[in-house]
Amino acid sequence: MNTWGHIFRVTTWGESHGPAVGAVIDGCPAGLRITHEHIQKELDRRRPGQSSITTPRSEKDTAHILSGIYEDKTLGTPISIIIRNEDVDSRGYDELRHVPRPGHADYTFHAKYGWRDHRGGGRASARETAARVAAGAVAKKLLEHREIRVLGHVVDIHGIQSKFVFESPEDLLVAEKSIVRCCDAAASDEMVACIERMKEAGNSVGGIAEIVAFNVPPGVGEPVFGKLDAELGKALMSIGAVKGVEIGVGFLAAKLKGSEMNDQFTATDGRIESKTNRAGGILGGISTGAPIIGRIAVKPTPSIGMRQTSVDLETQEEVDLSVSGRHDPCILPRIVPVAEAMVAIVLADLMLKGGFIHPARLS
Repeated sequence: MNTWGHIFRVTTWGESHGPAVGAVIDGCPAGLRITHEHIQKELDRRRPGQSSITTPRSEKDTAHILSGIYEDKTLGTPISIIIRNEDVDSRGYDELRHVPRPGHADYTFHAKYGWRDHRGGGRASARETAARVAAGAVAKKLLEHREIRVLGHVVDIHGIQSKFVFESPEDLLVAEKSIVRCCDAAASDEMVACIERMKEAGNSVGGIAEIVAFNVPPGVGEPVFGKLDAELGKALMSIGAVKGVEIGVGFLAAKLKGSEMNDQFTATDGRIESKTNRAGGILGGISTGAPIIGRIAVKPTPSIGMRQTSVDLETQEEVDLSVSGRHDPCILPRIVPVAEAMVAIVLADLMLKGGFIHPARLS
């Protein structure tokens, strides 16, 4: 399952310490104007080494477009993008060849396949998400034809909560001024200090990111098994560090009364709108026209320098280990563009499938 989508199909490939990672995007209509800069801008938001609280692995994450785009327009043929791994150092993983790291997919990959690339997690590494971001950049440009914008921000790190409330897409652009991508300046400072403490202690922390899709028209999504929120949930849960997804008020809904949860309707200039948006822009698996709001619970980075216990898969003996190498003490700042990409890919696919985007009108 390395491919996502029905019409707008994305296949990612590559391993963390292999020569490269990349994506193939099939089903993108011809005539979409997209430049190398559009793709690179998104990759630069995700790339490692961008601040003092991210992994020091120094990857430029330069996108090389191999096919499908000519003179800055899509051809309607498969778009292939390669991102070379330029700062690979596998020495710290030699002693982990037969020892699965706690919190990682090492053991489960071994249990399923009996063989794995132990260097940096191989295919299970967060490095794979660079390819998703490249594909997401294409999806975002496609959505622009319906004036849809997908933006994210960090709302919690280790219990430090943002008090920021957005009203428009422009409000969320403030997140890009913070190295933790938090719109609340005071909370941002606390989050940075917390991550720095964890980094010094050889530990890590997790948190919550919120992704918002603005201007999605009503009617996107399919009833029963093709629900929009189900597709979004699956896409977001496919990101390795994500352990939970909620739409709208999410789990808070379990504590509310119907009178508190329901979004009441009103008519404005001939349009049906809801007065509130506790449903997060989705009812019955179909978009309402209100902003689609989702949040992801992101676990602490499992690679930590503290002493842990594991088992040697060859000898079955218990061993102690501490993970060396270059790792993020908190993945939240870099997961935001990844989550945005997955939301954009889902929306691009469903909007093409539902006829909300007409290929003939792109050029």
